[in-house]
Amino acid sequence: MLGDPVRRRILELLAADEQPAGRIAERIGGEFGISQPAVSQHLRVLRDSGFATVRAEGARRLYAIEPTSFDGVEDWLATLRGFWEQRLDALGTELARGASARRRAATDDAAAGSTAATRPSATAPRNTTTRPTTTKGRTT
Repeated sequence: MLGDPVRRRILELLAADEQPAGRIAERIGGEFGISQPAVSQHLRVLRDSGFATVRAEGARRLYAIEPTSFDGVEDWLATLRGFWEQRLDALGTELARGASARRRAATDDAAAGSTAATRPSATAPRNTTTRPTTTKGRTT
């Protein structure tokens, strides 16, 4: 029921304030490109499932969110939250370990680089360029 993006958006609108059905249909229809009867169907599903209430004010129907209906959703989410928190904590630990290892490696590389730059390497190639030689007034 709450998996539908249109219904979630309607609930977002109703969370801000009570809304007339016409305004909801206009806004949702524009955002999702659906007709007024389609929006009315979504409103009916929200009303029938207890997530929204409707009251008549003259010819208008005013919709509001039913906050107590979210208690069950909150309870359900709490069970899932425990499941995910443990895994997300473990992921956070692994990410921190990786970042720490990268920092250590960068520090080690920097230290090795500065040491190598200050002393000549035993394996560094020698300068093998030759100087031009002069033989009887000619340069070779």
